[in-house]
Amino acid sequence: AIGHQMLENRPDAKVKYVTSESFANDFISSIQTKRQEEFRREYRSVDLLLVDDIQFFADKVGTQEEFFHTFNALYDDKKQIVLSSDRLPNEIPKLQQRLVSRFKWGLSVDITPPDFETRIAILRNKAEAEHVSIPDDTLSYIAGQIDSNIRELEGALMRVEAFSSMTRTPISTSLAAEALKNLKVSGKSSKLTIPIIQDKVAKYYHVTIADLKGKKRVKSIVIPRQIAMYLSRELTDASLPKIGNEFGGKDHTTVIHAHEKIAEALHTDTTLQKEVNELRAELQD
Repeated sequence: AIGHQMLENRPDAKVKYVTSESFANDFISSIQTKRQEEFRREYRSVDLLLVDDIQFFADKVGTQEEFFHTFNALYDDKKQIVLSSDRLPNEIPKLQQRLVSRFKWGLSVDITPPDFETRIAILRNKAEAEHVSIPDDTLSYIAGQIDSNIRELEGALMRVEAFSSMTRTPISTSLAAEALKNLKVSGKSSKLTIPIIQDKVAKYYHVTIADLKGKKRVKSIVIPRQIAMYLSRELTDASLPKIGNEFGGKDHTTVIHAHEKIAEALHTDTTLQKEVNELRAELQD
């Protein structure tokens, strides 16, 4: 929306949108192909640079270094930079302090989930952009199922489109209901509390609540503790400090580390995937 607004006001403006992962991949590719100057021209000659999910920069020292200089170049040229993240800059672990400082130069805004009408409009625009015909009542149904964020909303639409393609059935509300029936769309429940999650995880892994709240570094306790923190962040609206406090007064950075550790392991560890999915299903049942 920000990019479209600029192009409406300035049709000749150069706008570039990327995810932080794409920026990192482009940077690495430029090194491998010895085209770093071309890479820098591409990113530093824009009027507006939009970068999504900057928390991905954590741990990537070389990418952070390059983005720092890109940020400075654009700032010095009085160009616009818009960044998005799932947390505040100072809450991103292993993000260089000078980048945190730069990010704080601008305005930080908490983006609230879109309302029902906006969700319908987003779905309609997405469907039209993909030249997919979807009845209004079906768009309303999908919008009613997803109330979290745009990414999950678009993911649900893709799921419906894929289901339609696989079954060779026109998209309808009944088809959408079938496609989304196993999708736990409202991820966070107001009835679910951190103590409930702790109790469920403790029983599942045969450890005590005291173990989850304690400081023991034994693997058989550390993993369940990290899983409990991960699920607390995924399934409740509790803040990072609140979660940390419920786990024996731990710092919010410990919660972030635990969440990212489990999230990363879930990509490759099938046993962990099974265990976390079972816990999630029991907690959301």
